[in-house]
Amino acid sequence: MLKKIVLTALGLLIVVGALVGVKVMQFKTMAAQASNAGPPPESVAAGEVKEAEWQPTLDAVGTVTAVQGVTLSAEIPGTVRRIAFESGTLVKAGAVLVELDAVTERAQLEAAEAGADIARTNLESGESLVQSGAIATTQYKTYKAQARSAEAELARLRSVISKKTIRAPFDGVTGLRQINLGQVVGAGDTIVTLQSPDPVYVDFSLPQQRLSELKVGLDIRVDTDSYPGNSYEGKLSAIQPEVDAATRNVKLRATLQNPKHELRAGMFVRSQILLPTTDKVLIVPATAILYAPYGDSVFVVAQSKDEKTGKSHLIAQQKFVRLGTTRGDYVAVTKGLQKGDRVVVTGAFKLRNGAAIAINDSLLPKPSETPTPDDT
Repeated sequence: MLKKIVLTALGLLIVVGALVGVKVMQFKTMAAQASNAGPPPESVAAGEVKEAEWQPTLDAVGTVTAVQGVTLSAEIPGTVRRIAFESGTLVKAGAVLVELDAVTERAQLEAAEAGADIARTNLESGESLVQSGAIATTQYKTYKAQARSAEAELARLRSVISKKTIRAPFDGVTGLRQINLGQVVGAGDTIVTLQSPDPVYVDFSLPQQRLSELKVGLDIRVDTDSYPGNSYEGKLSAIQPEVDAATRNVKLRATLQNPKHELRAGMFVRSQILLPTTDKVLIVPATAILYAPYGDSVFVVAQSKDEKTGKSHLIAQQKFVRLGTTRGDYVAVTKGLQKGDRVVVTGAFKLRNGAAIAINDSLLPKPSETPTPDDT
């Protein structure tokens, strides 16, 4: 009986030892595989560094200004008798806009014309009488003075009546009218604004360091958020002769044609002066750039060989770059890259230097130098 128990115990020990040995070997194998595998490669999209010819530009923020713009007001008091325009309409130079009541002045003008007729008749009679000696020279001078006074009164009344008829001083678009029929307006009261819509000025400023590149006649391109996708062409027409002592900027003015009247006085616009040269630049999509306070960088696609297996795989190498100007979805790189380098365009934010990557071109964006986003 004792012999059976001992044999049974030995058998159990052998079985348990075998099971423990198998499990230990399994655990060692799993640990070795885990240490050799590492994290899986990150899926990214990559694109080549391209060379492009860009026309250098000087960029600034500008404001649209009317070539001619005024606020029309009454020169003398009066009651509004007729309004001859509608708000926001195009009017021609000389067109009557508003008439103030001038009944009293017209009656005074008729009386003054009658008095002037009498004065002219007395003067004509006096000329013949003074020559014949029928009247004294002093009397003739009195007639002459009375005639001049009557003519002056006529001119004054005609001027008053003329000022009670307010006309457009130039072709333009009226603003919102500020008066109503029957309203009594005083001298200086606003009636309406008038702006010439075509052409227009665009005023903006650039730092004094750019003065050597500026000259009247340079081409300029303008765009605005009000009409996305549209651009407006013009010429640099004036350069302020002095530099602002506070900002060290020089004020500039461009003239643009505005046949559709889309650009309006006071509108914010982005201005680009096109310099008469072209530069060859290396460009990458803006999504490839990692911006940081210590320096901007990109991840370049590189080959790496595993020392244990001898197999090659792709990794991301971080390179610091110096950036130039931007144009649409592209950024010019002045230092740090070469033509033909492949850089990570999508997914760069999740990489580290030396990280394994897998290229997935389905994620590749379609950048453009003149993008037109759908959500605008």
